[in-house]
Amino acid sequence: MGLILAVVVHPGNIQDRDGAKLVLGKLRGRYRRLKLIWADGGYAGKLIEWTASFGNWVLEIVKRSDDVVGFEVLPKRWIVERTFGWIGRYRRMSKDYEMSPASSEAMILITMINLMLHRLAPG
Repeated sequence: MGLILAVVVHPGNIQDRDGAKLVLGKLRGRYRRLKLIWADGGYAGKLIEWTASFGNWVLEIVKRSDDVVGFEVLPKRWIVERTFGWIGRYRRMSKDYEMSPASSEAMILITMINLMLHRLAPG
C-alpha cells in the first residue's frame, strides 16, 4: 500500500545499508507478519544475510533488467517513489525545513497519519 511502517532520519554521511539497519531495528518485534522486504540494488551485499539473521526476514533485491534502455517502471520499487510523492504534496515536507532529525521524523509520521485519516474519512 505504500504506507510507512518506520522512519529513521540520519545524517548524510551514513551509508544507505547502515541506515537500513537502523530502520529494520525499529521494525523488529513490531510486525510479526512481516516476512519479505523489497529493496533496490544499493542494499545488496551483506545486508541480505544480516536481515535474515537479525529479523528472520527475506530481503529481496528488485533489479532493473540490463536489456532496458531509458526509464522503466519496476514492480514494487515504484511504490516507494509514489509514497515520496504523497509526502511531497504537503507543503511542510516539500523542502527540508526541520532543524533536527527527531522533528523531521515526527513531520513524516504526521504527514502519513494525515494521509491515512483522509483515506478513512474522505471529504
